[in-house]
Amino acid sequence: MTGKLITLEGGEGAGKSTVLAAVRELLAARSIDVVVTREPGGTPAGEGIRALLLDPQHKGLCAETELLLMFAARAQLVREVIQPALAGGRWVLSDRFTDASYAYQGGGRGQPETRIADLEHWAAAGVTPDLTLLLDLPVADGLKRANGRGAADRIEMENAEFFERVRASYRARAQAQPARFRMIDAAQELDAVLADVRHVVDAFLDEVHA
Repeated sequence: MTGKLITLEGGEGAGKSTVLAAVRELLAARSIDVVVTREPGGTPAGEGIRALLLDPQHKGLCAETELLLMFAARAQLVREVIQPALAGGRWVLSDRFTDASYAYQGGGRGQPETRIADLEHWAAAGVTPDLTLLLDLPVADGLKRANGRGAADRIEMENAEFFERVRASYRARAQAQPARFRMIDAAQELDAVLADVRHVVDAFLDEVHA
């Protein structure tokens, strides 16, 4: 039996780290063997690419380079971590996956969706999430939260208009693929967010094990 891939998506300050920990606990409570990873990164090579991508010294990185680097890290993650885990019956929980490229490099940077789709087909080797939790909140709220975390990385330094495009792209993808996406109102109090997450994940687990 192959495993399942659950991904967490959302803009800056959406609370993905907190939700990821909660989902991990929910899976563990059901005795599910889970591998937790992140994008970009998740492998030694991927983490090196991540450092380059997020370093403010590389502010002049062009959109095409950013897109290709994201997929280079993703190609390594899929082959080194995700595919072997799924084939072995383990579940994978990832902080971001290919949807992030459609939102950030597509919506944010203006890269054509067809180009991203071609890269997805090639680099992601047909791997798609079984469930995606989209943590959605107004851009101003997310940036306010993110600003309290310390120095901004290269992508966090973008303006609000960039993140509005990212959010709109995420929401459009969620609307277009309702069978996979579950949108969580991340502007709520944390307890309410986590309650919604538990409801969604429990329902998914019940469906899988039905």
